[in-house]
Amino acid sequence: MSERSTSAVWVRGIVEALSATGLDMKRLCAEAAIDDPTLADASAVYSTEAITRVWQLAVAQSGDPAIALRAAQGVRPAIFGLVGYVMMSSANLATALERLIRYLRIISHAAAVRAVPQGDDTAFTLELHGGAAPVPRQRFEFDLLTLLAFCRWVLGRELRPLTVSLTHEAPPDPQAYLQAFRCMPQFGARCNGAVLARWDLEAPLPTFHPQMAELHDRFAGDRIEALERQPATYTQRVRQMVAERLPEGEPGRTAIARALGVAERTLQRRLQDEGTSFHALIDDTRRAGAERHLAQPQLTLAEVAYLLGFASQGNLTRACRRWFGMTPGQYRARAVTESTAHASDREA
Repeated sequence: MSERSTSAVWVRGIVEALSATGLDMKRLCAEAAIDDPTLADASAVYSTEAITRVWQLAVAQSGDPAIALRAAQGVRPAIFGLVGYVMMSSANLATALERLIRYLRIISHAAAVRAVPQGDDTAFTLELHGGAAPVPRQRFEFDLLTLLAFCRWVLGRELRPLTVSLTHEAPPDPQAYLQAFRCMPQFGARCNGAVLARWDLEAPLPTFHPQMAELHDRFAGDRIEALERQPATYTQRVRQMVAERLPEGEPGRTAIARALGVAERTLQRRLQDEGTSFHALIDDTRRAGAERHLAQPQLTLAEVAYLLGFASQGNLTRACRRWFGMTPGQYRARAVTESTAHASDREA
C-alpha cells in the first residue's frame, strides 16, 4: 500500500484520549472527516492528513498547544492492537520493541521507529510522514508518550528514559514536559525520540509467554502479508471495495471514502489524478462482473442483476445494451457458444 495511512485502532485510541480531556470529539471528528462507525472497524484506515487535521482541530478547540501531553495520560494499551499482544508476549523490553519495529506497518504506514545503539544503551527515534501537510508537534509528543506508557505498563514498573529529544523549540514553561516524560526533553533536537537504558531493555517481562509469542508472531506475519497484497493505487482499492459491496446495492462515494478513511473530495481528487472517476469505476466493475457472471449458465439473469447491485433485471438489460450492444441473454448465448468451441478445440 503506497498511501500513508494509519489503522482505525490507533486513531480510535487518539479520539478516546482526546475525549478524556473534555473535547467535543463528535464535532471534531466530523470536521476531520473521521466517521464514528468506521472507527469500530479494525480493518479500516485513515490518511495521515486526517490524523494531522485531528490534532490541529484539537489544539484550536482546546487553546492548549500541550494538549498531547494531557491526552497521552489517558491512553490505553489497546491502542497497539495486535502489535501490543506480540510485544506483551516477548521475553524482555528489547525484544518487544524489536517486534514493534518489525510489525509497525500493521499500526501505521505513516510512521517508522528506528533503534540506534548508543554504547550500552539504545536510542529509539520516531519518524512520521505527514503527506501534504507538515506533521504537528502534538503527533510526535503523543506517539512518544504512548510508547513510553506502554513500556511501563508491560514492564509493570516505572521507566525513566535517559534522554528524550524533540525537534520543536522549547515552550515558555517546559515543566509539563518534565512531568510527562519523567525527564526534561532536549528541545530543538535533530530528531524525535528517546534513549532507554540497557537494564530496562533487558529486564524480563512478567507477561512473557514463548508459545503465545510464536502464535502472535504468526498472526502478525499473516497480517503483514495481507497488507502487502492490498491494491497499491486508489483505483485498484476502490475497484476492490466496489466489487465486494455490489451485492448489497450500488455503493455510494461517501461510504467508500469512509472505508478508506478520507474525505469525499480527497477520494475524487485522487481518482482524477489516476485518470478515472468514482462513477467510471462503478461502471467498469459492473461490466467486468457482467462478463464473468453471464458466462455462468447456472446463474439466472435475476441473480446476475443482484450480484451487480442493480435494482432490477431491466437495469441490467439496459447496461448490457450499452456495454455489449446486446441483451444479457444474447451475451450469455454467445459466451456459452464460445466456451463450447474452445473446449472442443482443446479436446481435438
